[in-house]
Amino acid sequence: MIEWVGAADPGRVHTEGRMARVALEDARDRVAELFGTRSRQVVFTSGATESINAATFGALASVGPGREVAMARVEHSAVREASERYAAGIEIVGVDGTGVIDLGAMTAAVRRPNVALAQCQWANHEVGTMQPVADVVAACREHRVLVHVDAAAAAGHVPISFDDVGADLMSLSAHKLGGPRGIGALLVRRGLRVPPLILGGSQERARRGGLEDVAAAAGFGAAASELRERLAEEAAVSRAYLAELRSAASAIPDVEIYGPVGEPDRLPHILCLGVGGVEAEPVLIGLDQAGVAAHSGSSCSSESLEPSPVLEAMGVDAEHSLRLSVGWSTAGADVERAARVLPQVIGRLRALMAGG
Repeated sequence: MIEWVGAADPGRVHTEGRMARVALEDARDRVAELFGTRSRQVVFTSGATESINAATFGALASVGPGREVAMARVEHSAVREASERYAAGIEIVGVDGTGVIDLGAMTAAVRRPNVALAQCQWANHEVGTMQPVADVVAACREHRVLVHVDAAAAAGHVPISFDDVGADLMSLSAHKLGGPRGIGALLVRRGLRVPPLILGGSQERARRGGLEDVAAAAGFGAAASELRERLAEEAAVSRAYLAELRSAASAIPDVEIYGPVGEPDRLPHILCLGVGGVEAEPVLIGLDQAGVAAHSGSSCSSESLEPSPVLEAMGVDAEHSLRLSVGWSTAGADVERAARVLPQVIGRLRALMAGG
């Protein structure tokens, strides 16, 4: 029976197809419940990248050609590049030193007659900064500008209600919250009609062509259902883990914590550091050799060979940055190892540089 569900087309009326449809719609219900909306507003996609492209293309296509996008410099590359491709122009909004967008500048941008879409992440994917999403949505409503929220980094870590925040579109990724890779969702406000990015079928209520991946959607739904019961508990564990890492990092000389300091202003699972006196790449290698996986916004660790535009927009040193994160698969022993190893690696590298 499970094999039938995984292989069958949920658009068919035979038994296997009907079983697949039940599984797909059950997953849709579970995702909708976690994110505070109706199941009819959930469009399954291949991930947040597709959702972001579909939202950007669809929103701009729905209002006609020649329209512009307003967005902050700290948006994810998928948002930036989709906006560059589909918009006639982009109004860039600055951020402060912690990564919070300039709300006054965003409000001024959405007043401009050519701006039809505002891009606003729920929280930053590199430093964990929470954004004033509700205020951005209110400004957009006043000036009849559509607003798309990239919630991929925040989903599954903080409470999110799509209907309550009032956004027009929201992008999600399953693997960011413990679900399978290759599945995401675009939430579409009730009554909003946007043309699909992917053509070739009437699936997803004619909002996304292509045969649905029922097994992946079921995995997304299972993760969403689990988090609906345990979100507060998981967030509390992440905060405790992050506090331990922050304490260890703060004890190291010439290490700066990027982003907001207060818990309500940042995601509970992301820590971004500026490490003085040593390049990012050897720190990453040293941590990896000790069993700790980390990342950096420096050009040496970037696929584009350019430093992080997020950190550059904040005015901090991207070349000496280090990013650590915790999640559903993190154990206490992992955090203890990282807290112990981090000062050892940085100290050893600084000693080598001083001796050289």
